[in-house]
Amino acid sequence: MSPELNFLNLMSKLKHLDRTGWVRKNVKKPESVAGHMYRMAVMSAFLIEDSQLDMNRCLKMSIVHDMGESIIGDFTPYCGVSQATKRDLETSAIEKLSSLLGKKGEEIQALFQEYEDGKTPEAKLVKDLDRFDMVLQAYEYEQEEQSPGFLQEFFDSTKHTFVNSHPYVKQLVAKLHQARACNTPFATFQ
Repeated sequence: MSPELNFLNLMSKLKHLDRTGWVRKNVKKPESVAGHMYRMAVMSAFLIEDSQLDMNRCLKMSIVHDMGESIIGDFTPYCGVSQATKRDLETSAIEKLSSLLGKKGEEIQALFQEYEDGKTPEAKLVKDLDRFDMVLQAYEYEQEEQSPGFLQEFFDSTKHTFVNSHPYVKQLVAKLHQARACNTPFATFQ
């Protein structure tokens, strides 16, 4: 089998890998890892305009940040895996994936490492989007399941993490908290 097809097969696994945090909370239709990565990519590509940031790099980093889960699965803090072990497993998985793609694989490794290090403005933004997507998804589940507040722990886990976030992400977080406080439903279109 060609390396590219093997790589794509591994990426396909992310379409069917439910995010562990939602499974743990018995959400009826939990999102997949690929679904999470997709919305982060959409946010990077279309919502944030910032001439100080390389938004193409943010878009790619949004896609790359969870690719390793195609090999190791999705770990949460409740899985009993230390942060160091999780990082080692993810790094090893990214190295395996990258080995299938030559030069493009080197780019994947570099983007993953940049995300993990969290030092560049782009990595900081993508980490903010990762956390924001989680709480937005939590609110969507609360709405879908008509259970306001049942996913409060996800909001609690991000309570002080947006203090130094990108201004646009701060706005989104504030709007989300306001909608949640009022239990505002999402717009529907027919």
